[in-house]
Order: sequence, then C-alpha cells, then structure tokens
Amino acid sequence: MVSPVDAEPLKRAAAAAAVEEVQAGMVVGLGTGSTAAHVVQILGPRVAAGLDIVAVATSRATEVAARAAGLRLLPPDERTAIDLCIDGVDEIDPGLRAIKGGGGAMLLEKIVATLARRNIAIADASKQVERLGARAVPIEILPAARGLVCREIMRLGGAPALRLRDGAPWVTDAGHHILDARFPTLADPTALAAALSAIPGALGHGLFLTEIDALYVAGSDGVTRQERPIDE
Repeated sequence: MVSPVDAEPLKRAAAAAAVEEVQAGMVVGLGTGSTAAHVVQILGPRVAAGLDIVAVATSRATEVAARAAGLRLLPPDERTAIDLCIDGVDEIDPGLRAIKGGGGAMLLEKIVATLARRNIAIADASKQVERLGARAVPIEILPAARGLVCREIMRLGGAPALRLRDGAPWVTDAGHHILDARFPTLADPTALAAALSAIPGALGHGLFLTEIDALYVAGSDGVTRQERPIDE
C-alpha cells in the first residue's frame, strides 16, 4: 500500500507522463483533486514558455489554481467538444472502469470527460483494483430529493451516507449535496450506473464506466500507460 506521503511523487510522475499528450492549440479539461492538481502545476511553466492552450476547469478549486498558474480558461457551457481531459481516479479496474468523486466534483468532471475526444486517467498504483467497490460511490443530489434518493439506493442494496464537512452537509460548486453509497458488491457496475441515473433528484454519480480512454499509472517500477480495450 502506498502511503499518502509516498504517493505524491507517483501522482506527479503520472501527471507528467499524461501532460506529454498536450499539444499546442488544444482545449484541455482539467480535473479536480490532489492528483489532477499536479497537471495544473506542470502545465503552468510550459504555458509561460509559450505552449498555446486553453483549459476547461471541473471545479472552482481547479479554476483558481489554473488562473494562478497562468492558464487561460473557458467555461464548459460554451463547449460542444474539447480535445483532451486529464483527471485522477479513486479506484480503477483492469477494464478502465473507475469510481471518482472523492473531491466532490464528479458531475462536472463527467460532463467535461464526455466532451473530451480523449479522456486520460492518472493515478498512483494504489488506485488500481481488480474489482470496483472498496470505495463508496458518490452521488450528487438535489438537497430536496435526499429522502427519495436514499430510499432508492437502499432498494438497490446500498447504504447511503450524507457527506459532511465541519458537521454540515457538503455543498458542491453547483449548490448540491453528496451521498456516498456503499454497496456490498459491484458485480454489475453497468446495471447499477443505469439504476442510479434513473432516480429522480440524483443528478450524477461517480461511476465512470466508459469515459476513460487511457490510464497513466505510476508505481515503484515507473509509469505505464494502458489504453482502453478495443472491444469496450
């Protein structure tokens, strides 16, 4: 198991490898969280040295960091496509299916990932799992729908918990709340994703099953790249 302190150089190494795919003229989606933050830090000096790109941020925190690094930003609502998105994951399996949302931005992350012609996940080796499910599945909800969404999650066999910050409900950038739902098994993530998406008041969930095209993962033996299997 990689400790949080030991993981930071690995996160940066994975980010640096992924950033090599960024080319002049691109519109680049920037993820949210500690791993994605390295992408912003690496891109800043390259932009200062003349790399001509524009970025789309997936959270206010990423937007602040990107502006501080000197990156030009576009709002996502003006885009119908972007060239490349780079973001971290909380868990990822051999089929490049992932759980995301630990940073509370999975709804906009999924929007930007879906806009992207190529979507890259970056991670340290501790995020790789044989089977999804050790982490809870985050679900962004309308606050007024909490009771309904909790009921439906329990009907699906899950155990929902309202995410808190300083004793109060976590509020997303869009003003929503988050339920973290644990399931005893994620044997069929596709069916679960469809069921969660069908719940009124559930605005988005952290199951990223088809969005990720490639994974850069850093471990003790260096950085490796995996492309999505052709039959996916």
